[in-house]
Amino acid sequence: MTTATNRPLPHRNLQGRSPGRFRRWLADESTDRQVPVILAVVLTLAAIGLVEVASASSVESVASGINPYDLPLKQGMWTVAGVAIMLGLARLPVRYIRKLAWPMLIAATVALGLVFTPLGLTVNGNRNWLNVGGFTAQPSEFAKLALIVWAASVLSRKQKLLGQWKHAVIPLLPVGAVIMALVALGHDLGTTMIVMIILAATLFYGGVPIRVLGVAAAASAAAAVILAATSGNRMGRISSWLGAGSTEDAQGLGYQALNGQYALASGGWFGVGLGQSRQKWNWIPEAHNDFIFAVLGEELGLAGTLLILGLFAVLAVAIFKVIARTRDTFARVLSCSIVTWIIGQAVINIAMVSGLLPVIGVPLPFISYGGSAMVSSLAGIGMILAVTRTGRKPEDAPASRGKTTPLAPTPPPRLPDRGPHVQDRIRAIRPVVRRRHPSKTR
Repeated sequence: MTTATNRPLPHRNLQGRSPGRFRRWLADESTDRQVPVILAVVLTLAAIGLVEVASASSVESVASGINPYDLPLKQGMWTVAGVAIMLGLARLPVRYIRKLAWPMLIAATVALGLVFTPLGLTVNGNRNWLNVGGFTAQPSEFAKLALIVWAASVLSRKQKLLGQWKHAVIPLLPVGAVIMALVALGHDLGTTMIVMIILAATLFYGGVPIRVLGVAAAASAAAAVILAATSGNRMGRISSWLGAGSTEDAQGLGYQALNGQYALASGGWFGVGLGQSRQKWNWIPEAHNDFIFAVLGEELGLAGTLLILGLFAVLAVAIFKVIARTRDTFARVLSCSIVTWIIGQAVINIAMVSGLLPVIGVPLPFISYGGSAMVSSLAGIGMILAVTRTGRKPEDAPASRGKTTPLAPTPPPRLPDRGPHVQDRIRAIRPVVRRRHPSKTR
């Protein structure tokens, strides 16, 4: 005869279901468990980007008479270099990253100035490239990261002075204005707006008063309107987006945006198949660059686009959960500004391809073709891992494997200093309390 043994039932929530892994992950604030999530999401996005670059660029490469694997191989090379830089920066102490602030800012500003020398290169009407020894680079992408590191260093040192408007404005706004002016002179309005967002994010996370932020936001908005109004191409794109273009606009300035929407619409739920996009056959200009999300949506469908959105959402949540465990002001401003830059740029690109915003030429982080954008984005992730690793709380420190730390004996509570007569009275009461305690009976 067998008897049933009482076993503890598994923990269940109010709905009668055990909490899932996703809920447990949302509730878990351990830094060591978020770092693998960040790395996995970033590497997954980069891998998807390599596949889509190979697919989206193949037709234009063959039509141009070049190797169809040329662009994917270059992107893969820069991705490997970016991952190595990310892992190297992740091991640096935070003091070394602080020391990089001024050198990075000076180097980025000089590189932006060299764009207007014979070393500069004009691509699609934008003069924002450098060509040195056969290698091309886009200094504005590195200027984004340099501005964030420098602004975080300045704001962390001036925390007690930010209540005064002159310390909140100088030197952040003048230096940010110089970088935006150099980028805008190259006719790159999209990158200029991203730099505006980065500067606003650093001021916000650094604790600058709201009134200063309001004035800076108003000045940036006025500058963006002026830049758009002074360019016929930009005004034509805005008019096309608003539906105020002519009947021939589908073959003009609205050609790229319209065919991008056709690609998303023809993708359906699960896409037409990887590599089977029809709109990449010279229907979408720069299909492997700014409009790679349209090709991805056509080949992988709504499921693929939701996967990309979900990966960016998981990346943002994981980074903010890591940031929540940091105490250092420099680490907080740096990490929050970098994630705002990456996620904000992704949102703008997806909204631009989907027709929610006019076409302004902003690449999709980790996925669009471009070595400068890939390396700078991966370097930003490496800096986040570095500053949050050194700035985490003591209880997050991983325990050493195979060793147990003995618990120190807890010292007896010390009586407060209330005078010798009070101390003697308390000591006299203690034996009486022990004798009056009821004895245990069975």
